[in-house]
Amino acid sequence: MELAIVIAVIVVALVFDYTNGFHDAANAIATSVSTRALTPRVALAMAAVMNFVGAFLGQKVAETVAEVISPPSDTHGLIIVMAGLLGAITWNLITWYFGLPSSSSHALIGGLVGAAMAAGVGVKWGVVVDKVLIPMILSPVFAFAAGFAVMILILWLFRRASPARANRGFRMAQTASAAAMALGHGLQDAQKTMGVIFLALVTIGYAETGDGLPWWVIVLAATAISLGTLSGGWRIMRTLGRRIIHLDPPRGFAAESVAASVLYTTAYVFEAPISTTHTITSAVMGVGATKRLSAVRWGVAKSILTGWVLTFPAAGAVAAVAYWLSHFLIEVLP
Repeated sequence: MELAIVIAVIVVALVFDYTNGFHDAANAIATSVSTRALTPRVALAMAAVMNFVGAFLGQKVAETVAEVISPPSDTHGLIIVMAGLLGAITWNLITWYFGLPSSSSHALIGGLVGAAMAAGVGVKWGVVVDKVLIPMILSPVFAFAAGFAVMILILWLFRRASPARANRGFRMAQTASAAAMALGHGLQDAQKTMGVIFLALVTIGYAETGDGLPWWVIVLAATAISLGTLSGGWRIMRTLGRRIIHLDPPRGFAAESVAASVLYTTAYVFEAPISTTHTITSAVMGVGATKRLSAVRWGVAKSILTGWVLTFPAAGAVAAVAYWLSHFLIEVLP
């Protein structure tokens, strides 16, 4: 029974990873596609490859995710992890359907916390506050401010350049900035699935807390998120690429560069599983605000912000319900 549940948890974790890929495909390529720097097919293929590569570049974020809760070391603990994943997947699908670029990362953390609370087991609130909630607030604020500042600098440096020539140059540069963004997405988001799978292995005694990630966990997580990215998330892409603000190539380059920098810094320096969605969306708003504040469609931004605020508790609530149902079906029914 234990082995079957472990396998089920790994499969569900990879399903989450896949939904993360198509839900967050817009993070890496929406700006490049909207400015016509890259065609959708080329952009998706590039993003999928860079997602795969990025997954192999670190393990610190995965270690943080694996530390969020302390499930019991038995089948009950696996049920808690499974319920957390189901909560995250459900919220991903809901926000994808409505085209809202919410955070898969915070859906996952919220799901794990909600399932743990429903089960009455330990939540490491110090880790949640220091490495999830505080970065959740600060990273979008920083991305907005940095996007605004970098775009002002670009406008000043190229103030005498021909607009047509500058657009051509930045459209070419967006190939690099979009690749950097996709690499950061793989670095951040694939590791979150690795962390959950590792948590399940530790819970059942197949691994120890101090062990490194097994190679097969890294390969599976990298493959699942890449395939998800390749399938694309067109609903969210339209929101991020056009509905917030109509981007030009310089602003697309600035937004992607800032967002990628934030992803690398938080992964390597702070070991924090931040949201790639929050980061790129805030950077897009920041660069867009350099036109004029009214150029940003704040009504759309308000809807996105609502999705952000709801993600953690909503995924947690769904995970709690999933836990109660799973617990009843597996441990109560004969």
